[in-house]
Amino acid sequence: MKKGIVMFLSLVVLAMGGLNLQAQDSTPVPPTPEGEPVTLQPAPADGVSITIYNQGSALVQDRRTFTLASGESTVDFTDVASTIDGTSVSIKSITDPNGTQVLEQNYVYDLVDTSALLMRYIDQSITVTMSDGTVYAGILLSGAYGDIILRQEDGQVVVLHSVDARDVRFPSLPSGLITRPTLRWLLNSMTGGEQQMELRYLAYGMSWTADYNVTLARDNKSLDVNGWVTVTNTSGTTYTDAQIKLVAGDVNRIVDQYPGEMYADGMVMRAAAAPQVEQREFFEYQLYEVARRVTLGNNQTKQVEFVTRAGVPANTFYVYEGGGLFYGYGGPIYDQTYGNFGITTVGTYLEFSTAADGGLDADLPAGRIRVYQQDTDGSALLIGENTINHTPKGEKVELYLGNAFDLVGERTQKAFQFISSTVVQETYEIRIRNRKDTDTVEVRVPEHLYRWSNWQILNSSHEYTQTDSSSIEYRVQVPPQGETVITYTVQYSFPK
Repeated sequence: MKKGIVMFLSLVVLAMGGLNLQAQDSTPVPPTPEGEPVTLQPAPADGVSITIYNQGSALVQDRRTFTLASGESTVDFTDVASTIDGTSVSIKSITDPNGTQVLEQNYVYDLVDTSALLMRYIDQSITVTMSDGTVYAGILLSGAYGDIILRQEDGQVVVLHSVDARDVRFPSLPSGLITRPTLRWLLNSMTGGEQQMELRYLAYGMSWTADYNVTLARDNKSLDVNGWVTVTNTSGTTYTDAQIKLVAGDVNRIVDQYPGEMYADGMVMRAAAAPQVEQREFFEYQLYEVARRVTLGNNQTKQVEFVTRAGVPANTFYVYEGGGLFYGYGGPIYDQTYGNFGITTVGTYLEFSTAADGGLDADLPAGRIRVYQQDTDGSALLIGENTINHTPKGEKVELYLGNAFDLVGERTQKAFQFISSTVVQETYEIRIRNRKDTDTVEVRVPEHLYRWSNWQILNSSHEYTQTDSSSIEYRVQVPPQGETVITYTVQYSFPK
């Protein structure tokens, strides 16, 4: 029964890309680059600080205490991120910074895995047990491309598919292979003894974003905000009892040095209901620090609440943009049909302020906002979702939630005329219909004057506001079960 369990575990490990090892020495000592043995010293972390940027990288500062000999010593830092940027690594002695010198620095990442073991055992004897129980022993000729090629004692060569292997046995773990990525230093200490060393490096595979849950009141006049920072760690290692800092802002980084892509895969862990994140300004960015130490596991997503507000003043409004978006003047447009896009949908928007007076009184890092509203029975329904950029305190937030079901817009070109070879006039009629039973609504109607930059409104049925050099905006009231009609004529003067 015990043998069957061992075989089953071997099969599981092999399927995961690893091997069942029966090494003669279960704790091999890796050599230094010069080939001399290293005595690995137990060095639990004295304190870990992680500053995570929202571009997918982090700065790790790790302090550990080592016992150094007087003169030269080799120090290994294990449990570092496998996504480390090796060019960013630095180490210093906190105990004796002037008397301890770094002579050499190495990043050792020749890790134990299937391909590494097979490569190390080329031209050596191994034993392979297949899923049907057949046992093969011989000299390993190749382990590439998912095949294990053996030369048996009788000289015959057999090709085995690794996916069909249940158990692969090696005589021992070869020297030089390690089980975890390791940073190794050759240090020169004047005094020796216990010293606290601080390691600092940049790593990829760690990121954070903000997630906001907003509950809009039934009258659309106020909202409650609950914001979480969501931290994801796919760096290849776990950080225990770490101090977590989060930087909000656009920090310039050279991003093409890391060739791989990281994939988040983990469970969501929610913290206590009380806000646990402190915010302060740092350089040109906003810094958020988790008030307590947390353990950030590898392949894990963790959430911590950082802002909560109730009764924040809010407003909803509607926008009918029947002429489509405007991307700037590329040249005069003479085509009569240009701008007739047939758009009928009316967008619904939510706006609120982040100011201290009459607003949220908080900076909002970039992230996702989900907006809910309670139904008549008290259950909450999702009414819209969007993203925001970094928004400092004192600014206005506008969120597109979706299209209104019972509002319809219609935009029609009623006239188009060449006054001369360089002058064009056109007239538009815009109809907004409100199919609500009782509510009068205000609809904002932006119009982009995209034929040319030299334009003039000759007549208009309603007042408008010029919002920029190429746009005007109407704000009209539309009664329930009613319709509001806007007409205007614009004249363009083209260059000769």
